Amino acid sequence: MVKLLISTARTLALKIASYGVMHLVVAILVAFAITRDWRLALAVGLVEPFFQTIAYSIHDRVWHRIERRRMLSGLEEASEAFTARLDVMSIQEQRRTHHGHSHALPTSFRQIAAKTVTYGVMHFAVAVAVAYALTQDLATALAIGVIEPLVQTVFFTVHDHIWTRIEARREARRAAPAEA
Repeated sequence: MVKLLISTARTLALKIASYGVMHLVVAILVAFAITRDWRLALAVGLVEPFFQTIAYSIHDRVWHRIERRRMLSGLEEASEAFTARLDVMSIQEQRRTHHGHSHALPTSFRQIAAKTVTYGVMHFAVAVAVAYALTQDLATALAIGVIEPLVQTVFFTVHDHIWTRIEARREARRAAPAEA
């Protein structure tokens, strides 16, 4: 059980770190394309992703709670959902229905779209605030705040999809020895 908790924490840390690196590179490139000033682009690129990574972590945790609450009803459901998130429960067990509820995390287009839109809005607000704090120029801050989150939202969706595939492959590898 301790190994599993450490593994889950390590995976979450890797996911957050990979998001931070991706965000850093994209933020610097977009800020440079707008300002044509490497010093300002590096400042925006280093400061803005720091705040965005914190916001992303909060956003991701909130969405996991929203997704779980939609599937839970009662103490038994809560305990099963908790063990599913810790990867203690196999994917087959997560997919079984109990009192009409499945414990697999939702992948409906509507929920994915809502998650992406809320990410975009959050990203816009943080990007404008940080860009304005660094440039003291509202036009530049709005340009960065509009363009950079649009580009980051595309990369966020790709990042989330890649991590979903990584987690699915991890589960498949863990389930394979049990089935053999």
